Amino acid sequence: MMRMDLDENNRKKQKLIEQMKEAGKKRNPSEDHAVALKILQNPTRRKIIEFMKDGPKSLDQIKDKYDLNNMQARLNLDMLEDSFYIAKTDSSDKINYELTIRGDAFLENVRTGGK
Repeated sequence: MMRMDLDENNRKKQKLIEQMKEAGKKRNPSEDHAVALKILQNPTRRKIIEFMKDGPKSLDQIKDKYDLNNMQARLNLDMLEDSFYIAKTDSSDKINYELTIRGDAFLENVRTGGK
């Protein structure tokens, strides 16, 4: 991995940690686990996370891939974002969504069976 990639990854990791700490002031860890479990029980949300493994995706890409209307897509994305599995990334012309470190960890746990 190039140095810039490591720096960018560390910056994203630090931002996620800060967001989770702030959210932790609002919820206790047991509640966080319960919310995460509820969110990940939905197969569409798990598929969205899997779809993002190769890089950021736009709202339209997600809608098209899973035949979702605008409201359905936004609801699922908002829930994944609120639980720190994905994050919005703004580019000059559109908003994309990408996996966070937590989203990557979920995929790794699924791939390895939690080992």
